[in-house]
Formats: sequence, C-alpha cells, structure tokens
Amino acid sequence: MHIFDSHVHIYPDKIAVKASEHVGQFYEIPMKFDGRLVTLLDNCKAAGVERCLVHSVATTHDQVCKINDFIHATVEASEGMFVGFCTLHPSMSADEIDAEVKRVTGLGLYGIKLHPDCQKFAIDDKHAMEMYEVIDGRLPILFHTGDKRYNYSHPSQLKTAAKRFPRQRMIAAHLGGYSEWENAVKVLPGTENVWVDESSSLNYLTPEKAKEYILAYGADRVFWGTDYPMWSASEELERFNRIDLTDSQREMIFWKNITSFLGISE
Repeated sequence: MHIFDSHVHIYPDKIAVKASEHVGQFYEIPMKFDGRLVTLLDNCKAAGVERCLVHSVATTHDQVCKINDFIHATVEASEGMFVGFCTLHPSMSADEIDAEVKRVTGLGLYGIKLHPDCQKFAIDDKHAMEMYEVIDGRLPILFHTGDKRYNYSHPSQLKTAAKRFPRQRMIAAHLGGYSEWENAVKVLPGTENVWVDESSSLNYLTPEKAKEYILAYGADRVFWGTDYPMWSASEELERFNRIDLTDSQREMIFWKNITSFLGISE
C-alpha cells in the first residue's frame, strides 16, 4: 500500500539536534531521531513512506515568516515528496494573520500547524477565536491536542472551537488527545469538521483499544503519522499493523484519507 506520513516536524539542519532535544525535554521522552532532513529521508526509505506532511511551530511572533519560508523551500526541494503546513502565532494581529495566510497560500502551503501547549494559548480562548475568525475556512488547521499536564489543548476545547467555526476544517492530532484519549473519544467523534491523526498514540495503547478509538471516529476520518523525530516509521508501522483492520480501512488511513483531505492527486 502507499504510505503517507501525515505528522512530521522538520527543522533547519543547523538547529535540528537542539530542537529535537528540546521537544524530548518538553515531553520527557527521549527522541528516536535527531530531527535532520537526511535522517527523515532515511527513516522514510526504510519504512516505505512515500510522502510526508511537514510542519514546524513558532514559539515567538518573529519566527513565523522564517519558519514558513523554510517549510516552503524544503517542500520545493523535495520534488513532490513533502506537503507543507505553515505556522502562525497567537500574538499576531488580525491583519498580520490575514497577510500571512494570503502569503503562504500563494507559496502553495496546504494548511496551518498550531501547538497550544508550546505556544501557551488555549484552543478556545478569546484571542484564539479571533484568529480562527480570520482563517475561517481558508486553510485547515492541525492542532496538537491533549496533554493532561496543561489546560490549553483539551479535546473539549477543540470541540468548542469546531462548533463555533463549522466551516473550519480541523485535525486533532494524536487520536484527538495525547494522554487524553478516553476524553477525546467522548466528545470529538461525529464532529463534522474534525479529523484525527494517530501519531504518538499507538505506543501507549493496546491494538484493541486503538481499534476501538479509530472506529469511534470512523476509519475514513483518521490519518497515519509518526510525529518524527519522536518515533520510528518502521516501528509505528509495526504497531499499526497489529490493529485488526481491513485492508480497505488501512488503505484509507495510510493514504486515501489524507490525500482526499488535502485535495491532492494520489
């Protein structure tokens, strides 16, 4: 089957190792890889991954354009292997958000990545809602969702935003809520403008529980992803293939759902 990794963090080589270490410290998890692009390509080749959705996160306002230019340049150099999402920062004004969304759309980026826990804003706070009002329906948003240590990205907060902006397509990463899977599956399934990826989830869940959650959302609403540089694509494939799914469901989750969502050719 074709395989599309729908959750990949990338960094310029000169800061990749440091950035990866910082992510590991944030989650208190040792990183599997060093975050460099050459390592990502080797990881993809070993697992048979053909395409990746790549992104990064701005932790300050002044990083936004630099990161988005890096994502664009990396996508352009990948000869079709990478699809890019931009980043925004909650401290940006409405005019700045509008201008950057126009700019990255012109650059051919396909969506927006936000990480409320790292960027220190609640998905459903007033300023975030103002940001979605500017974005509303123009580009999909991939949210890091869930972390019991914080009150920024709870699945119920994403549900509130999704209901407020029904035209805005959203991806709730980590099966709707990293370390909040039970809560996520209570509130997010059936939300018409929300999809999920299953990155950084399968190593914490039994195959039976993972199947239960995937089917709760619907196999047509789930994307496969690794959360590189956190996990190995080969190991994530092994974990995913332990789940009792049909070939049709696997094909949807590996490839068809994400290409359809992004509107790109298979």
